[in-house]
Amino acid sequence: MAEVSVAPINGSGTAANPTTEVYAVFGAEPEVLAYAMAKYSRSSLSMKESLKEISQQKAEKFLNTFYFQYGHRSIADLAHIALAIEKLSILAAIVVADEQRWDGQERSTRYQDFRKSGYYAPDFGADTQARELYGKTIASLFSAYESISEKTFRYLVEITPKPSDMKQEAYDRTLRARAFDIARYLLPLATNTSLGEIVNARTLEMQVSHLLSHTHAEVRSLGELLKKAALSASYNVNHYSLRKLVDEIRAVSPELGQRAEAELLKDVRVAPTLVKYADPNPYEMETRRELRQMAAELMGKAAPDSAPPVDLLDDEPVEVELATTLLYEHCAYPYRQIRNAVENLREPQRREIVDAGLRHRGRHDEMLRAFRAGQQFRFDILMDIGGFRDMHRHRRCIQIEQEFTTQHGYDAPEELRSAGALDSYKGVMDDTAAAVQTLAKSTSPEAAENSQYAIPLGFRKRTLFKMDFAEAVYISELRSGPAGHFSYRNVAYAMYEEVKKKHPALAQYFRVHDVREPVDLLKR
Repeated sequence: MAEVSVAPINGSGTAANPTTEVYAVFGAEPEVLAYAMAKYSRSSLSMKESLKEISQQKAEKFLNTFYFQYGHRSIADLAHIALAIEKLSILAAIVVADEQRWDGQERSTRYQDFRKSGYYAPDFGADTQARELYGKTIASLFSAYESISEKTFRYLVEITPKPSDMKQEAYDRTLRARAFDIARYLLPLATNTSLGEIVNARTLEMQVSHLLSHTHAEVRSLGELLKKAALSASYNVNHYSLRKLVDEIRAVSPELGQRAEAELLKDVRVAPTLVKYADPNPYEMETRRELRQMAAELMGKAAPDSAPPVDLLDDEPVEVELATTLLYEHCAYPYRQIRNAVENLREPQRREIVDAGLRHRGRHDEMLRAFRAGQQFRFDILMDIGGFRDMHRHRRCIQIEQEFTTQHGYDAPEELRSAGALDSYKGVMDDTAAAVQTLAKSTSPEAAENSQYAIPLGFRKRTLFKMDFAEAVYISELRSGPAGHFSYRNVAYAMYEEVKKKHPALAQYFRVHDVREPVDLLKR
């Protein structure tokens, strides 16, 4: 525990003007630290005094009373937990990261070669044909990923001379990253990845509940694993060095060694109290079922209207926005098309959609994300899944996702033609689209959900992004930069152009990079 004393303004440190004390705290378990901080509002004890007084048993009793019985859920915001989640699919990783209060990092498709990552295989039950088709499709995608990555790299080397002052290793690494930017379009959502997250206990509890309520079996299983990790003994990075120290102490004094082992090597559970009651959320599951049915009934078998990749939406009454957004997540239509259908409904019918979004809400349930309405800047964006993963990191805006599908087609990077890889790319993507449709109609459990794992990152995904002006500027400026991936650069610049058309006077405040200008491939 490091201490820093800050002198008072008059330098006296008297009772009338006491010395301000600031110190970092290290070594307290997350729930114990949350209890100590929560006591600021309930006692006059200092942090040091609270920590000396608190045991794990006292913390658990306190949290059971105030967190679960009295509903003081902000206490869990004070317990921060670091978790590693390894060998999950990209699809599952997107679900895990779909939390506004989430902080974490995932393996990058730009800086790592995913050829040896392996992939997630869903349970196809007794449907051996579906299992074989799935394995064949994934193998074909990884093979194409490897060959097109290498072919694109060789093409980039041909058109990009190495500067004399640049090391060969740096040159190769930079162009490999550019090649991976293109080859990643072939990676299926089944591809294994890894991520680390640092979240507070309340966010973890809500995340676990959301995962346990999900449509995909892998994601539900992941919710169980996260809950188990919070309740079980955590990995102690200092275990081996402390074990050696304990053995040395025991060699001198067995009794002292026993005491040292009990103190230094005790199991630490990061959230044994705050996450133990996280269960599947009936509100989320029942509402999803009802809204899916409502969306299907309202839209029928209408073909999706054509829409621009980035569409800045018009203002509308909040009740229309709420009803449209609630349905948007559960179909594959552009926002404007759904809104037009909603506007044609009678007021009681629109109200029924909004009611369905709240009918099953429990006492402690937050409203669904779709109810976060009223933002001035709302973009309906259709972009490749790989580019969406980058845009997904912008957590200051509200994101309403539609499901993964092949229905919107796929993107093909311009470099593929020049590299002589376009035909092979299109061939494998078209074959994959056909396989996904076949898998979705199979007799295996959760066939439609399982088929989505075979969808490559190059296929397009529709997402509604809601934000304020500052966030629109931030995303446009950051993501249009020349070092970024060409996919989200185009989207970010299109966002700027949409704002410029609708609000010309505001365009001058955007410091964007024109994506039509040539890019130096060796600058990251």
